Amino acid sequence: MPLADIAAGLAMVADPWVLTVILLSAFFGLFIGAVPGLTATMATALLVPVTFFMDPLPAVAAIVACTAMAITAGDIPGALLRIPGTPASAAYTDEAYALTRAGRPEIALGSSLLAAVAGGLFGSIVLMLAAPALARVALGFSSFEYFWLALLGLSCATFLGAVDRLKALASLAIGMLISTVGMDTMTGLPRFTMGSVELMGGISFIPAMIGMFALSEVLRGILWPDRVPRVTVRIGSPLRGIGRVLASCRVNLARGSVIGTTVGILPGVGGDLAAWICYATARRFSRTPEKFGTGHPEGLVEAGAANNSGLGGAWVPALVFGIPGDAVTAIAIGVLYMKGLNPGPRLFVEQAPMLYAVFACFLVANLLLIPLGLLAIRAARRLLAVPRPQLVAAVLVFSIVGSFAINNSVFGVAVMLAMGLLAFLLESARFPVAPIILGIVLGPLVEQNFMTSMTIADGSLPGFFARPVAGVLGVVTILVWLTPVLGALLRRRGGEASSGAGS
Repeated sequence: MPLADIAAGLAMVADPWVLTVILLSAFFGLFIGAVPGLTATMATALLVPVTFFMDPLPAVAAIVACTAMAITAGDIPGALLRIPGTPASAAYTDEAYALTRAGRPEIALGSSLLAAVAGGLFGSIVLMLAAPALARVALGFSSFEYFWLALLGLSCATFLGAVDRLKALASLAIGMLISTVGMDTMTGLPRFTMGSVELMGGISFIPAMIGMFALSEVLRGILWPDRVPRVTVRIGSPLRGIGRVLASCRVNLARGSVIGTTVGILPGVGGDLAAWICYATARRFSRTPEKFGTGHPEGLVEAGAANNSGLGGAWVPALVFGIPGDAVTAIAIGVLYMKGLNPGPRLFVEQAPMLYAVFACFLVANLLLIPLGLLAIRAARRLLAVPRPQLVAAVLVFSIVGSFAINNSVFGVAVMLAMGLLAFLLESARFPVAPIILGIVLGPLVEQNFMTSMTIADGSLPGFFARPVAGVLGVVTILVWLTPVLGALLRRRGGEASSGAGS
């Protein structure tokens, strides 16, 4: 990295107009992300028309700042209302909401905020230092590696992250089944559409996520108000005592940042998968796994760091090879081309100062998360003071608006209502809802890469282990599957040995 290019890039970001655009975009992302049902991808898409009238650097800086803020702000309705702002935050929404019900909402919000800042800064630094090398590694991944990686994420969330594995597996199967609705990725034939044109596009996971987390909570509150704990606590300072929490979770913080960046670099995967893997990993290696689900900050910190660190990682293949890491970077690539900044290896030579200016925008945006995030948490305190009937009505309104806004269709609202009723019935039978969302999000990735790999391997299953990285991922995935079985056998053998010794 030539120091002259770095200095030139920093000087470009120090321009008052660029800093003003970053600040205004951050406020916009903060607002969109904090509104239940509205996502970071939607916030980025809404900014694109505005970038038509900007120079290249302010245009890219606006997208970076808006996305970073919207992803983090999405944790606020998750912690206070059990409405996740992003598919990734759905991995730890129940944990954050449990902290709020336990009278510690400031721990949930403060942990999420500072973990997001730490993860975002780590991802930004990795982006600056190792973008070309990491992108070359990511491009070495084929459909075999992506298949095993997606399957590993599903397996971790089901076998390592759940209390009742059978019910978690059943919920995951439901999510995978829902993900098959629509057009077949290989043949183009409609599946399970029942003649409906709307269903040909599949079940959108945003209305499904809103319904399963928000509407199901509303239905429980209406039908069984005595069984739903009333959250009447006040939100204290989100920084009070947070140092001790992060110090005790420093391993989780580091591990989440590394996994989030690594998975975010993989084209087409983004950071959503990393948060689910990290939450399950945190539980697997925790000394107190029984506390998970009751308001334990370890999984919250690790998954929260992965959620934001994946943002920087997703820009690696976008900038180096023009391959989007997720939906947000797909939009960003369009803006880059529109501004004449064609992504690719030559960008590092011909537009080096501009590239380092973009990297600096990541650092500035993540540092802004602290003051603006605290401001958002302070404003969110009023949510808990709203009487429950009015709060339920507001949640329903936001849920309907958010579901409709995805495709400007009433069909999204119908999906939200149907998924909310399904989640209500499943949770009444103590089936977890989070694996369903994971199945909807990752189901197409698993299916498409499996079919592609089967075609390449000519139907030979050993071909899935032929490549070195794919072989390692496959073995790790199978070991995750065998972990519950081996654990049960060891416990059974230990019980027989102790009973034999007693007799």
